[in-house]
Amino acid sequence: MPIPQLTIYRHDRRNRALITLSGEIDLDSAPLVCAALARCLSDGIRIVDVDLTPVTFCDCSGLNAFLYAAQRTTEAGGILRLHNPPPSLGRILDLTGCGFLLLGLPLGRLSPSLGDVPAPTAHALPQRSVPLVAVLSGDAR
Repeated sequence: MPIPQLTIYRHDRRNRALITLSGEIDLDSAPLVCAALARCLSDGIRIVDVDLTPVTFCDCSGLNAFLYAAQRTTEAGGILRLHNPPPSLGRILDLTGCGFLLLGLPLGRLSPSLGDVPAPTAHALPQRSVPLVAVLSGDAR
């Protein structure tokens, strides 16, 4: 059985970046997420949108990576927002009550049709004008 892989795509537009994650985020791949988000800050990016549409799984290690990155981004005067979290992450966000920190949602705003999964943010993702090119990729072991 192949080892799950996480691929990270980045598209910059001035001081804003769209990070698209694809694959699984877990204990082994969360450091890749941290590295990619830290690189945005070191490159002067202050608005980071993270598209999770292609993510098939995310556990509490991924949540920890996002919370750490959000804290660092806020300290640098920026904003980090997650978009389209997979159900596994949506459930963790609901259980921990920290969705408002990462999704840009008011406290308690849940999607009635999805049960415990937070509704997508009202903020639109920036438009991509060029194809995605992987900037980081790694096997989960």
